[in-house]
Amino acid sequence: MRFAPHLAACLVLAFQPLAALASVEEAVVALQHEWEIIKYQTPEKEQEKRFEALAAKAHKASQAFPDRAEPLVWEGIIVSSWAGAKGGIGALGLAKRAKAHYEAAIKIKPDVLDGSAYNSLGVLYYKVPGWPLGFGSDKKAQELLQKALAVNPRGIDPNFFYGEFLVEQGKPGEAMTYLERALQAPPRPGRDIADAGRREEARKLLEEARRKSS
Repeated sequence: MRFAPHLAACLVLAFQPLAALASVEEAVVALQHEWEIIKYQTPEKEQEKRFEALAAKAHKASQAFPDRAEPLVWEGIIVSSWAGAKGGIGALGLAKRAKAHYEAAIKIKPDVLDGSAYNSLGVLYYKVPGWPLGFGSDKKAQELLQKALAVNPRGIDPNFFYGEFLVEQGKPGEAMTYLERALQAPPRPGRDIADAGRREEARKLLEEARRKSS
């Protein structure tokens, strides 16, 4: 019996130490699949602890493949999601950790994972409070999100998050173009759960943008 590649990788991650994985690709696929399950199929009240546990696995992957940018990006995404689930002032320290992971990934390979490091770091910059509480900056966020779009102009994530950024900037009319592109983005192999969840988020935000611009 043959398993789908992403399922096989998840089983490997579950039953084998990360350092013993055959490839960085196995580690990344397993991490992203478990993240999707937590993000889109797990009750919100359970997500904080699940993301915390997954962050520990992601850190082991980053240590196992120290010269690769991909595990760092996913460690950042998972820690960022943990921060979002945690909320409050305690989330700021996690956001700073995620920022460091993205910056380290960019130093290794700036356009890693179709610009995901730029995109995810840009999201942090517009979601985290600015000085004196945090490092947030709308100017820096826009710069990074546009870099992500330059790398992956048709991608679902860069278009969704730039659209979300524009809605939060009070520009719902401009946001609609990017949210529509997110809904029309080509599917990502092995990312069915994430694509379905992100499309639903884009659909709801597009409805909001239309109401605000009317």
